[in-house]
Amino acid sequence: MRIIAGDKKGMRLDSVPGMSTRPTSDKVKEAVFNVIGPFFEGGRVLDLYAGTGSLGIEALSRGMDHALFVDADRKAADIVKKNLKATGLMDKSEVYVNDADRALRALRKRELAFDLIFLDPPYAEQKIEAQLNFISDHGLLKEDGTVIAEHDAAVTLPDRVGNLEKHKTLNYRYTSISFYILSE
Repeated sequence: MRIIAGDKKGMRLDSVPGMSTRPTSDKVKEAVFNVIGPFFEGGRVLDLYAGTGSLGIEALSRGMDHALFVDADRKAADIVKKNLKATGLMDKSEVYVNDADRALRALRKRELAFDLIFLDPPYAEQKIEAQLNFISDHGLLKEDGTVIAEHDAAVTLPDRVGNLEKHKTLNYRYTSISFYILSE
């Protein structure tokens, strides 16, 4: 696994040992950033099911100012920290070990909003629609922001959740990526 573009292009990232995470492939990651970027002039990113931190680190490499990484698995959070240190991006980041729903509630209390929100939960534990509702109801997405939800290709997410509207879906063999923006 590597960083595809930006300041840290080509740097390798460590993976979480075992089968507890499912890293986003470089091919899928490149397609995602072709839709949402490919480069940014600042902004804040939330990598809610961080795993290795690959998506958030890629966003930082491509110009985001700050990333917040959350994963319920301590081993995953440790790998995120290791990857951030190796890439020199620790000073632009926060890493938390927390359940995704509790993390969203904490972010609401901090009154944070994000330009990019990555939702890439384990396929067997997906609560994407409920989390999209929470993001919508509590203003966690900035006006020109995007929520990127990676999910099992067999799952069809709704076209609209609260004030979020699905504007694109990319389909790969077993994976789909749905992009949500604020509706007008």
